[in-house]
Amino acid sequence: MADNYSGPMLAVQNLSKNYGRHMAIDQLDLYLNRGEVVGLLGPNGAGKSTLIKCIVGLLRPSNGEIRINGHIRGSREARQTSAYVPEIPQLYDMLSVWQHLQFIAGAYEVKHWEENAEKLLEMFEIWDKKDEFSKNLSKGMRQKLSLCCGVLSNAQMLFLDEPMVGLDPKAIKTLKDLIHQLKDEGKTLFISTHLLDPIETVCDRVIVLKKGKIIAQGSLEDLRRQLGEENASLEEVFLEVTADV
Repeated sequence: MADNYSGPMLAVQNLSKNYGRHMAIDQLDLYLNRGEVVGLLGPNGAGKSTLIKCIVGLLRPSNGEIRINGHIRGSREARQTSAYVPEIPQLYDMLSVWQHLQFIAGAYEVKHWEENAEKLLEMFEIWDKKDEFSKNLSKGMRQKLSLCCGVLSNAQMLFLDEPMVGLDPKAIKTLKDLIHQLKDEGKTLFISTHLLDPIETVCDRVIVLKKGKIIAQGSLEDLRRQLGEENASLEEVFLEVTADV
């Protein structure tokens, strides 16, 4: 693909994922533009994590096409363009915090990464743990390290699956500030979450899944207009659109 590709950063077309007769993702289409922060919302079992895992290559779709920055999912170019922060941090027990960052910098061929790595660790208040093995970290610290690794990759597309779970309020505020910073840098973020209040102020738009289908999408203002609820919060909009009729 040419370097001047200007299409969507993420294009998902006719994506399906079934487990036997159960359709976890049902003929889904979605697009993310460059520099866009999009929240992926839905009740438990809606298919959020399945969708993210299909996109990043952890699950094989039953049908459909996925392109990241114009490249077919799973290609070297797609992998180098994107980074994934899973809901449960996938760390190496016997690597230190600093060694994790060193490993990510090498995998993504990031040059002169040390200064940014230090800033990220200080931002999330785990600089003093840089020589600690990850197996000795608390759940919250492991989540912070996982986020630091994702951001250090300098990938143009970031997939964050429940990134705020396990974080204290100060760390959530830090992450929200970091999301704004990444957006200003032109990065694209796709954030799956069930924590609606923190995400309300960082997303350009949201996509709401239910039973593997998109049932609503747009900016908060768009969804308010559709519901005729001018001052509704994201939580109120979410409960309205996902309510069983």
